[in-house]
Amino acid sequence: MFTGIVQDQGRVARIQRANHQAKLAIQTKLIRQSAFSLGDSVAVNGVCLTISAFEPDGFVADVMPETMLRTNFKDLMVGDSVNLEPALAASDRLDGHFVLGHVDTTATLLARKPDDDSQRLTFLIDQKYQPYIVEKGSVCLNGISLTVVTTTLTTFEVALIPYTMIHTSLGQVAIGDQVNVETDILGKYVVNLAQKGLANYE
Repeated sequence: MFTGIVQDQGRVARIQRANHQAKLAIQTKLIRQSAFSLGDSVAVNGVCLTISAFEPDGFVADVMPETMLRTNFKDLMVGDSVNLEPALAASDRLDGHFVLGHVDTTATLLARKPDDDSQRLTFLIDQKYQPYIVEKGSVCLNGISLTVVTTTLTTFEVALIPYTMIHTSLGQVAIGDQVNVETDILGKYVVNLAQKGLANYE
Protein backbone atom coordinates (compact mmCIF):
# COMPACT_ATOMS: atom_id res chain seq x y z
CA MET A 1 0.00 0.00 0.00
CA PHE A 2 1.07 3.58 -0.70
CA THR A 3 -0.06 7.12 0.08
CA GLY A 4 0.55 9.02 -3.16
CA ILE A 5 3.38 11.07 -1.65
CA VAL A 6 6.24 10.88 -4.16
CA GLN A 7 9.68 10.29 -2.64
CA ASP A 8 11.84 10.64 -5.76
CA GLN A 9 11.77 11.25 -9.48
CA GLY A 10 13.59 8.28 -10.93
CA ARG A 11 14.74 7.85 -14.52
CA VAL A 12 14.03 5.03 -16.95
CA ALA A 13 17.45 3.53 -17.71
CA ARG A 14 16.33 0.59 -19.88
CA ILE A 15 13.15 -0.91 -21.28
CA GLN A 16 12.98 -4.43 -22.70
CA ARG A 17 9.61 -5.10 -24.33
CA ALA A 18 8.52 -8.56 -25.49
CA ASN A 19 5.15 -10.33 -25.92
CA HIS A 20 3.10 -7.44 -24.48
CA GLN A 21 5.17 -7.32 -21.30
CA ALA A 22 8.31 -5.47 -20.26
CA LYS A 23 11.29 -5.31 -17.94
CA LEU A 24 12.13 -1.86 -16.57
CA ALA A 25 15.42 -0.65 -15.13
CA ILE A 26 14.93 2.47 -13.00
CA GLN A 27 17.67 4.75 -11.69
CA THR A 28 16.92 6.31 -8.30
CA LYS A 29 18.64 7.72 -5.23
CA LEU A 30 16.15 5.78 -3.07
CA ILE A 31 18.36 2.71 -3.43
CA ARG A 32 20.97 4.46 -1.29
CA GLN A 33 18.46 5.97 1.14
CA SER A 34 15.97 3.15 1.73
CA ALA A 35 16.34 -0.39 3.06
CA PHE A 36 15.00 -2.17 -0.03
CA SER A 37 15.07 -5.95 -0.36
CA LEU A 38 14.40 -8.21 -3.31
CA GLY A 39 10.67 -8.75 -3.62
CA ASP A 40 9.75 -5.40 -2.09
CA SER A 41 6.99 -3.30 -3.64
CA VAL A 42 7.59 0.15 -5.07
CA ALA A 43 5.14 2.44 -6.87
CA VAL A 44 6.42 3.58 -10.28
CA ASN A 45 4.15 6.28 -11.74
CA GLY A 46 1.50 4.90 -9.41
CA VAL A 47 1.92 1.26 -10.49
CA CYS A 48 2.83 -1.26 -7.80
CA LEU A 49 5.85 -3.20 -9.08
CA THR A 50 8.05 -5.83 -7.44
CA ILE A 51 11.81 -5.35 -7.27
CA SER A 52 13.30 -8.37 -9.06
CA ALA A 53 16.95 -7.27 -9.17
CA PHE A 54 19.24 -4.48 -8.02
CA GLU A 55 21.71 -2.41 -9.99
CA PRO A 56 24.37 -0.04 -8.60
CA ASP A 57 22.14 2.99 -9.13
CA GLY A 58 18.65 1.51 -9.14
CA PHE A 59 16.46 -1.54 -9.53
CA VAL A 60 14.76 -3.77 -12.10
CA ALA A 61 11.07 -4.72 -12.18
CA ASP A 62 8.88 -6.81 -14.47
CA VAL A 63 5.68 -5.43 -16.00
CA MET A 64 2.93 -7.89 -16.96
CA PRO A 65 0.63 -7.53 -20.01
CA GLU A 66 -2.38 -6.33 -17.97
CA THR A 67 -0.30 -3.47 -16.60
CA MET A 68 1.01 -2.55 -20.04
CA LEU A 69 -2.57 -2.46 -21.34
CA ARG A 70 -4.02 -0.26 -18.58
CA THR A 71 -1.17 2.19 -17.96
CA ASN A 72 1.05 4.69 -19.75
CA PHE A 73 4.00 2.28 -19.51
CA LYS A 74 3.43 1.42 -23.17
CA ASP A 75 4.57 4.97 -23.99
CA LEU A 76 7.60 5.08 -21.65
CA MET A 77 10.94 5.94 -23.22
CA VAL A 78 14.50 5.65 -21.94
CA GLY A 79 15.31 8.86 -20.08
CA ASP A 80 11.73 9.56 -18.98
CA SER A 81 11.17 10.69 -15.39
CA VAL A 82 8.96 8.48 -13.22
CA ASN A 83 7.47 9.15 -9.80
CA LEU A 84 8.61 6.71 -7.12
CA GLU A 85 7.26 5.82 -3.69
CA PRO A 86 8.33 2.91 -1.46
CA ALA A 87 5.59 0.82 0.11
CA LEU A 88 4.00 2.20 3.27
CA ALA A 89 5.16 0.84 6.63
CA ALA A 90 2.59 0.42 9.42
CA SER A 91 4.37 3.11 11.46
CA ASP A 92 4.49 5.69 8.64
CA ARG A 93 2.40 8.86 8.48
CA LEU A 94 -0.52 8.78 6.05
CA ASP A 95 -0.08 12.17 4.38
CA GLY A 96 -1.99 11.44 1.16
CA HIS A 97 -4.73 8.82 0.84
CA PHE A 98 -4.94 5.03 0.53
CA VAL A 99 -3.30 4.06 -2.77
CA LEU A 100 -3.00 0.41 -3.79
CA GLY A 101 -0.88 0.83 -6.90
CA HIS A 102 -3.58 -0.85 -9.00
CA VAL A 103 -4.10 1.58 -11.87
CA ASP A 104 -7.62 1.65 -13.32
CA THR A 105 -6.99 3.44 -16.59
CA THR A 106 -5.28 6.44 -18.15
CA ALA A 107 -6.52 10.00 -18.61
CA THR A 108 -5.46 12.50 -21.26
CA LEU A 109 -4.36 16.03 -20.38
CA LEU A 110 -6.67 18.49 -22.15
CA ALA A 111 -5.57 21.80 -20.66
CA ARG A 112 -3.35 23.43 -18.07
CA LYS A 113 -3.84 27.00 -16.95
CA PRO A 114 -2.15 29.18 -14.31
CA ASP A 115 -3.89 29.86 -11.01
CA ASP A 116 -1.64 32.39 -9.24
CA ASP A 117 1.49 30.37 -8.37
CA SER A 118 -0.33 27.08 -8.95
CA GLN A 119 -1.71 25.40 -12.06
CA ARG A 120 -5.02 23.76 -12.86
CA LEU A 121 -4.94 20.66 -15.05
CA THR A 122 -7.99 19.28 -16.87
CA PHE A 123 -8.08 15.61 -17.87
CA LEU A 124 -10.34 13.57 -20.15
CA ILE A 125 -11.30 10.15 -18.80
CA ASP A 126 -13.58 7.30 -19.85
CA GLN A 127 -17.05 8.10 -18.53
CA LYS A 128 -17.38 4.75 -16.74
CA TYR A 129 -14.78 5.87 -14.17
CA GLN A 130 -16.50 9.16 -13.33
CA PRO A 131 -18.66 7.73 -10.49
CA TYR A 132 -15.43 7.16 -8.54
CA ILE A 133 -14.13 10.72 -9.05
CA VAL A 134 -15.91 13.29 -6.90
CA GLU A 135 -15.37 16.97 -6.22
CA LYS A 136 -13.03 17.49 -3.22
CA GLY A 137 -12.31 13.76 -3.19
CA SER A 138 -8.94 12.11 -3.82
CA VAL A 139 -7.49 10.74 -7.04
CA CYS A 140 -4.04 9.32 -7.76
CA LEU A 141 -2.37 10.53 -10.98
CA ASN A 142 1.01 9.03 -11.93
CA GLY A 143 1.38 8.03 -8.29
CA ILE A 144 0.53 11.47 -6.86
CA SER A 145 -2.29 11.96 -4.36
CA LEU A 146 -4.33 14.94 -5.54
CA THR A 147 -7.62 16.61 -4.65
CA VAL A 148 -10.29 16.83 -7.35
CA VAL A 149 -11.36 20.44 -7.93
CA THR A 150 -14.24 19.98 -10.38
CA THR A 151 -15.78 17.23 -12.52
CA THR A 152 -18.01 16.83 -15.58
CA LEU A 153 -19.35 13.67 -17.22
CA THR A 154 -16.05 13.07 -19.02
CA THR A 155 -13.46 15.37 -17.41
CA PHE A 156 -12.02 16.30 -14.05
CA GLU A 157 -9.71 19.04 -12.85
CA VAL A 158 -6.92 19.04 -10.26
CA ALA A 159 -4.68 21.82 -8.94
CA LEU A 160 -0.90 21.59 -8.59
CA ILE A 161 1.07 23.65 -6.09
CA PRO A 162 4.59 24.76 -7.12
CA TYR A 163 6.23 22.02 -5.01
CA THR A 164 4.33 19.30 -6.87
CA MET A 165 5.19 20.81 -10.25
CA ILE A 166 8.90 20.83 -9.37
CA HIS A 167 9.24 17.52 -7.53
CA THR A 168 7.01 15.24 -9.63
CA SER A 169 6.65 14.40 -13.30
CA LEU A 170 3.27 16.16 -13.57
CA GLY A 171 5.15 19.41 -14.07
CA GLN A 172 6.43 17.98 -17.38
CA VAL A 173 3.19 16.47 -18.71
CA ALA A 174 2.19 18.06 -22.03
CA ILE A 175 -1.22 18.50 -23.63
CA GLY A 176 -2.26 15.15 -25.11
CA ASP A 177 -0.08 13.09 -22.77
CA GLN A 178 -1.62 10.27 -20.76
CA VAL A 179 -1.32 9.80 -17.01
CA ASN A 180 -2.08 6.75 -14.88
CA VAL A 181 -5.27 7.01 -12.85
CA GLU A 182 -6.17 5.11 -9.71
CA THR A 183 -9.54 6.16 -8.34
CA ASP A 184 -10.28 6.12 -4.62
CA ILE A 185 -10.63 2.52 -3.37
CA LEU A 186 -13.17 3.58 -0.72
CA GLY A 187 -15.32 5.18 -3.41
CA LYS A 188 -15.17 2.01 -5.51
CA TYR A 189 -16.56 -0.11 -2.68
CA VAL A 190 -19.31 2.40 -1.90
CA VAL A 191 -20.43 2.58 -5.55
CA ASN A 192 -20.23 -1.21 -5.90
CA LEU A 193 -22.48 -1.74 -2.87
CA ALA A 194 -24.91 0.96 -3.99
CA GLN A 195 -25.22 -0.55 -7.47
CA LYS A 196 -25.55 -4.19 -6.44
CA GLY A 197 -27.31 -3.72 -3.13
CA LEU A 198 -26.38 -5.23 0.21
CA ALA A 199 -29.03 -7.93 -0.25
CA ASN A 200 -26.84 -9.66 -2.83
CA TYR A 201 -24.19 -10.24 -0.16
CA GLU A 202 -26.48 -11.60 2.57
